[in-house]
Amino acid sequence: MSKQKSTTTVISGAAAMPSTTTITNANNRAAAVLSRPMRRVLQNFRLLWLDANFDEYKDNYKISTQHLRNILETVITFTDIDECIDFLSDIENENVFMIISGALGQHIIPVIQECPQLVSIYILCGNQSIHEEWAKTIPKVKGIYTKIEPICKSLQIDQENCDRAMISISFNRIDPLFMYTQLLKEALLQIEDDDAKSIKELVEYCRLQSDASEKTLEKIEEEYRNHSPIWWYTGPYFIYSMLNCGLRQMDVDIILKMGFFIRHLHQHIKELHSEQQGNMPTTFQVFRGQGLSMEDFEKMKKTEGGLMSFNNFLSTSRNREISFNNFAQPAAFHPNSVGVLFIMNIDTNICTNSSTPFAEVKFEG
Repeated sequence: MSKQKSTTTVISGAAAMPSTTTITNANNRAAAVLSRPMRRVLQNFRLLWLDANFDEYKDNYKISTQHLRNILETVITFTDIDECIDFLSDIENENVFMIISGALGQHIIPVIQECPQLVSIYILCGNQSIHEEWAKTIPKVKGIYTKIEPICKSLQIDQENCDRAMISISFNRIDPLFMYTQLLKEALLQIEDDDAKSIKELVEYCRLQSDASEKTLEKIEEEYRNHSPIWWYTGPYFIYSMLNCGLRQMDVDIILKMGFFIRHLHQHIKELHSEQQGNMPTTFQVFRGQGLSMEDFEKMKKTEGGLMSFNNFLSTSRNREISFNNFAQPAAFHPNSVGVLFIMNIDTNICTNSSTPFAEVKFEG
């Protein structure tokens, strides 16, 4: 989702910090174990960090992991190559980003680069020039860095692209996913419950089931009513990714726990739509850049002129260049992915009360 709030339109769709998990080898501070049981990942991705010298007690590593956790909730660190490879191989149905030290990169990257779940690799080293030659031949290597901050910026962009590419799309009205989503949307919007209780239940669910940071959970529980649903949806929190993940997988637990937020977000967009309708141009275009799997791209080509439904809340932009350069173009460099720029023509004359509401959100916060 684009965080370019000055150009973003949202369309209502069919629907204390935790310690980093550390894996070490038998010669480095203990046997190879997880420091805590693996829990659910409520985002669409994990971040793995491989560095033979990693020490979670050193200030530089503490600060770096803190920066990374501001972007991704799950950060798992390794000091041993074999254990890292085994862990990566066992991951299914999730995307993986990896930070690898320059000293180990040349040894492990040729082995893991074909893993389908591995999306991006960031090499962290003390001397960029040493690694530039071999790294440039590997498409998944996004760059060579000497500091964690530039990695965080690249990681945030890749995360947004990844989230966009994983939004489910239906290509006809008899698609079961399309029908389920419509029924689910209608049911969720009719439920009335205790918001305070629902917020507390969501926070407790995330606390028990995921690696969401305690700081973020406390902020949601204490400050949820202080901000608009769009503020939470577009902010640097796990809510956007968790909602996308739940709707994509049709995960009933996640969807029900977030049901109150889905209602609030839908209602907020609906209210903004009513307020803005008189000032909107009669017709205008919005754009959305994202990646599609080869399978979905082939389906889309076969349904030219037919129905295509995004089974989620959808973010678009009025700025074609942002949509193309930031999202469509980068997606084309991922294996088995096609970069696509959707151009949507909006005609406010044919909008009715039953139409999907849409709104400009650049001034929301």
